[in-house]
Amino acid sequence: VQLQASGGGLVQAGGSLRLSCAASGRTFSSYAMGWFRQAPGKEREFVAAISWNVASTYYADSLEGRFTISRDKAKNTVYLQMNSLKPEDTAVYYCARATYTMLGPGRDNPNTYNYWGQGTLVTVSS
Repeated sequence: VQLQASGGGLVQAGGSLRLSCAASGRTFSSYAMGWFRQAPGKEREFVAAISWNVASTYYADSLEGRFTISRDKAKNTVYLQMNSLKPEDTAVYYCARATYTMLGPGRDNPNTYNYWGQGTLVTVSS
């Protein structure tokens, strides 16, 4: 399984970006997927996750409903729509494939994800 994240860039505060994560490998659609981010000097933190069947999603409380995760199984792609961006959203964003299909208690734990993309940088200017 290979994951390729894209869509990052420079945006002004209040703007929007949509990140994409294209997966190769036929097992992509059978697993939950997640997005994480890592700001300079900080630990990697959970952003959002989606179950294999799109039935459930989960978000970090800090996002306050500004982000939306989705997936297109036909295109083997997961998306992260980010609206009302803030300077504190500046980070490298990583997509990852979970070791499970449905979201459970470990959904925000990076140790429960076993495949990672290379990351895409999002910079939000004030």
